[in-house]
Order: sequence, then structure tokens, then C-alpha cells
Amino acid sequence: MNLFFLKKRKMNLFKILRSSDDDYLEDLLMLYLASTESKRKKGSTLRGCNKTTSVNRSRSKRRSTYSNGNIILVALSKPFFPLFLKYMDVGYCYLDGNADAVEFCPHDSYHHVLAAATYTLKEGDQPSRSGSISLFNVDADAGRLDLFHRVDTAGVFDIKWSPVGGDHSHPLLAQADADGCLRIHSFDGCTIREISGENLSSSMCLCLDWNPSATSISVGLSDGSVSLVLLADSQLKKLQEWKAHDFEVWATSFDIHNPHLVYTGSDDCKFSCWDIRDSPSKLAFQNSRVHHMGVCCIAKSPSDSNTVLTGSYDENLRVWDVRSISKPINEASISLGGGVWRIKYHPVVPDLVLAACMHNGFAVVKANGEKAEVVETYSKNKHSSLAYGADWQRRGSLQDSKRKRSVVATCSFYDRLVRIWMPKYVDDGK
Repeated sequence: MNLFFLKKRKMNLFKILRSSDDDYLEDLLMLYLASTESKRKKGSTLRGCNKTTSVNRSRSKRRSTYSNGNIILVALSKPFFPLFLKYMDVGYCYLDGNADAVEFCPHDSYHHVLAAATYTLKEGDQPSRSGSISLFNVDADAGRLDLFHRVDTAGVFDIKWSPVGGDHSHPLLAQADADGCLRIHSFDGCTIREISGENLSSSMCLCLDWNPSATSISVGLSDGSVSLVLLADSQLKKLQEWKAHDFEVWATSFDIHNPHLVYTGSDDCKFSCWDIRDSPSKLAFQNSRVHHMGVCCIAKSPSDSNTVLTGSYDENLRVWDVRSISKPINEASISLGGGVWRIKYHPVVPDLVLAACMHNGFAVVKANGEKAEVVETYSKNKHSSLAYGADWQRRGSLQDSKRKRSVVATCSFYDRLVRIWMPKYVDDGK
């Protein structure tokens, strides 16, 4: 049995759902309260306590409250679990360079595999940009985060695992790097090895996305261009490239419901959509009025074919209906307190989004057509620099797993830190 004391600040009573119906637990707590009341009467009071003792019991609701002024005793017959906390930390590690992307493998049998990428600029007369990709085995139940493979490469801006359903014998990991290259790595369960690479430009490759069938990749470049690259027989071939924006393209995303559409976002504050059935791709729509700063990330809702999210340096997450692209559904949007660098939909729970908020840590947001609201935050104090990378761990379904809590990986740039944690919000599958 574990005893846990919680100093109470505001409420007179703090209700905690008990993890056991054992009568002796209640008797033990009553003895404790009686003891402290006796001490109070003798003049030996606890610091900061009130003059009264409150006991609130309701066995019919399987809920008990035990309060003595500002001190609460909680007794649990099972291992202590802090139900009142917003999240639970699982593990952390430091990388060899500045951390900017983390991606859980979505493929069956490899959901435990996490890839983390780095980008490090070495300044001087001859500046260079180096990077690495590290693979970790994540076991949240055991609290383990174990490095099992690492490769050195050019400075990496973005990585993405190939989507499930592609016609490939192994999971593939795509890399967009500072050398202007798109590289494809094959994962055999133990290591990754580069199977193909294509130098797309003298500019830097900043972002990438796979189409749903894992046959082509869109890549955003630092000169404002977008490249569309075909992957066939483990070989890359550039299909087309067009000038999409005036400045750096930080976001590119295939429409998972209409794969002939590609969304892009840029430092020019424009949110655009392109029809890639034409060559060069035809502009389907463009909004240049809503974002007050650069567009950093774009994500199409897996459960709603009409909903798209955008994140911006202006700190706002916006919900869009592509049937009315002149303005977002939620005109006020939602401010996350930091530049919204990356957004990831939960793989199972509809409308639940994980956001990396640069200067303000990480947030879990419920975003649908009617409203968007922050339901949980992961303290920016856990990451002491720019919050860049974030992803959910995949599972077949919440019901298929003995562990009901979802698992999240996050990373921050200058402190080179990767953390694994469990949000509280999805405990009950909401």
C-alpha cells in the first residue's frame, strides 16, 4: 500500500476516485484523521491547517474524500498513480545534434520504433550542416527509451515514414535535407540503409509528405519551389517542379482523400492548394489574407474530408473547410502561445491533434468544425528550447491495447532533447 500526501491550495475538499473498495483502507484513513484532530485539540496543529476537519464519504458512488484543512491523505492498495496530474513522463534522452523531428513508425510490428532527426549548423569560413537519424525502441509500459541504431547524414529538416498500404517489402523512411536531396531509407527491423537519393535543387529541402499509396513524395524547397517525385522500383524520379511561393516552403501535404491535391504553406503567409494532374501543377486555390505570418504546417483530417488544419508563426491553429477556403471555419482560430510548427492528428481519436508550439511547449487540441480548444498542455519547462517535433505512437485501436493511455514523442532543438510521455486526455478514449 502507498501513502501519498498532497498539499491542498484552493479547494476545501479534493475528491479522488479510489482504486480499491477495501474497508480497511477507509478505517486507516479515519484513524489518521482522528489522530490529527486529537493533536489539534492539544494545540499541536499542522502548519496552514484550518480549525475544522471534513470527511466526505459516499460508498455508493465508490468515491471518497478525506481532508484535514490543507492536507489530504490518499491511500491506494494498488501502485500509486497520480490521477490528478495532466501527463505522465515515460523517459527521455539527448541526441548528438539539434533535434527537429520525431516520427513513430506506423507499420504493424514496428509501432515501438521511433525515428529522431537532427540538424546542426557549424558556422565559420566554411559553414556546414550536419545531421543524423536515430532509431529508438520505445516501451512505455516499462518506461524504456533505448537507442538501437544511428546513421550520420546531411542536416535533416524533415523525415516521414511511408504510409501503411504501400507496395513495399519494408517500411521506408524519407528524408529532406540541407543538401537539397530527397533520400529514401529502407528499414529491415534492425537498421536503416539508404536505397535511393535524388538531388532536387541547389536550395535546401525543408519539408516532405508521402501520398497515401507511398508512390510519390512532395518536397518543399527554400527557394519557394515544390518538387513532385515518383518512387518506383526503389528509384526516385522528379516528375515536376514549380514555383509555388515567394519565400521558403515550410509545409507540404497531400490530401489523403483526394491525392491529386497538394497543400503548401510558406513564409509568404500564403496557404495554397495545387492540382498535380496538370504539369506544371495548377493552382486550385490560395489564401493570402488570413495568416499574419508564415504558414509552418498543414494537416488534413483523416475523419473529415472537408477539414484541413494550418499552423503559423503567428501562434494560431486554424480550422478550414476546403469548400469555403476564403476564411477558416473558426474565424477567431485558437492561439497556442507560440509559433505552431507541427501538427499531428491522433491515429485513432477523431479531431484530436498534437501541436508543437515552438516557444510554448506542446499542446493537445480538440479541433472540429464548430470549435477548437486546448485540452492539455505539456509544460514548456520540460523542453528548454524550441519545440519542433511531435508525434503519436500508433496502435491498431485503443480497444486492442491493454494500455489505454496514448503515448507521445516530442523533441526540442537547442537542448537536443527527446521525451516520451502519456497525455491524460485520452485515458478513456475520448
